Amino acid sequence: MAVYKDGDKWRVLYRYTNFKGERKQTQKRGFATKREAVQWEREMMLKSEAKLDMTFASFFEIYEKDKKKRVKENTWESKSHVIRKKILPYFGERKMSEIEPRDVIAWQNELLSYKGENGEVYSPTYLKTIHAQLSAIFNHAVRYYNLSSNPAQKAGSMGSEEHKEMLFWTKEEYLKFADVMMDKPISYYAFEVLYWCGIRVGELLALTPKDFDFEKQTLIINKSYQRLNGKDVITTPKTKKSNRMIKMPKFLCEEMREYIDMQYEIGENDRLFPITKHYLHHEMDRGSKIAEVKRIRIHDLRHSAISLLIEMGFSALAIAERVGHESIDITYRYAHLFPTKQMEMADRLDVERKEGEETWTRI
Repeated sequence: MAVYKDGDKWRVLYRYTNFKGERKQTQKRGFATKREAVQWEREMMLKSEAKLDMTFASFFEIYEKDKKKRVKENTWESKSHVIRKKILPYFGERKMSEIEPRDVIAWQNELLSYKGENGEVYSPTYLKTIHAQLSAIFNHAVRYYNLSSNPAQKAGSMGSEEHKEMLFWTKEEYLKFADVMMDKPISYYAFEVLYWCGIRVGELLALTPKDFDFEKQTLIINKSYQRLNGKDVITTPKTKKSNRMIKMPKFLCEEMREYIDMQYEIGENDRLFPITKHYLHHEMDRGSKIAEVKRIRIHDLRHSAISLLIEMGFSALAIAERVGHESIDITYRYAHLFPTKQMEMADRLDVERKEGEETWTRI
């Protein structure tokens, strides 16, 4: 390692051995003072040796390198945004080994007391998410880099998970909405697939003609669309169970065949719905207003599809398989919609009691 004067600036040349035992070299120019150059050199040395005397910001670079390739791009973007905006500004220059639970509590109190220009505060769910990201970084340091304990865990969490109200349209409400959507074919057919197949919006936006088999009446779900950093990104679906084959009703097969035929020179691997989630939000606003039905979220169309299947008498297991729930427990969150058996049980008990009385009387 060496620090050199480089014109009116300072330059660091740093040599190290990587995990393969290979000798490597890196350098950085443009330091205003020798002190800054020496400090950067020290941080590089601590990172290469994984010494937790390094700053939180330096350890985050290690954490990023360890974790980024193991999660989906959109998942990492969400995690990274929270860390860079809400955690690094507070802990970035602190040494990992010196951050204590009381420091985490002080950080929590700042977030809890935050008020925006219009008096808005962070939601309990957002606060819980921020804390979970901080705790995950410390857990990584404990598990793999010999940090003695997790100060975020000792400090305790903040916020709580809010369960948003599960809204849905009845079949009649959806049909009223769909009727007014017919003026824009791309909107109409997109909502038809969302409602009658119960798929997620990312799954819809990734669909290609190749995913449809009209002879077998099937739709293959094996990918999801995201818009990240101004780029179209196609990823695997949300979970393993999300990879599935859906049987389509005949009328939907006919509609989608018609829609595909309307597309000019579309390739079998081209996106059928080259629109965004924002576009569909706008169309939901427009359509629900014209149709005079309550405004629900796009994801609530999935709830609507599930509630219709429940009303039709299908089992939780069959529904979970169709919509791609990772666990049947997720489907049981709709338990309040499943037909109750309480009255049937009461009626059966009436019968049992009467039959018992008749038997006793004969004796």
